[in-house]
Amino acid sequence: MKTTQKIFTIVITIVIAVFFIAGNSYAQAKKPWNVPDKDKNAKASVNLKDQTVISNGKDLWAKHCKSCHGSKGVGDGPKAASLKTNPGDFTAAAFQGQTDGELFYETSKGRDEMPAYDKKIPEASDRWALVAFMRTLKK
Repeated sequence: MKTTQKIFTIVITIVIAVFFIAGNSYAQAKKPWNVPDKDKNAKASVNLKDQTVISNGKDLWAKHCKSCHGSKGVGDGPKAASLKTNPGDFTAAAFQGQTDGELFYETSKGRDEMPAYDKKIPEASDRWALVAFMRTLKK
């Protein structure tokens, strides 16, 4: 009887921990970005539909983003499981519904575990190239 109670207690503890972790990840994934209006409406300094720009963005993605966000942007990169925050699904309508300026701002400024890339990728045109590539990830 005592063994059954111990097993039950362990199982319940694990279930509660899983729900807490899953709920916390979901809440963090839904935490909205506070993008200033002037940045939401920012216009790209490059042609976001230019294949050379997109190719540059893809190369930068492979170097800087793929490890967390995955090769297709669904948040399944090799580092994703170790993150406290959900890296998000960049193919989703909610993500793709953001303005180009919002994506540029979020990439540049970062938050929580998402690093700010305005220092790692100092050329604004390169960060815009990432935005161009992110646009190719939609479903």
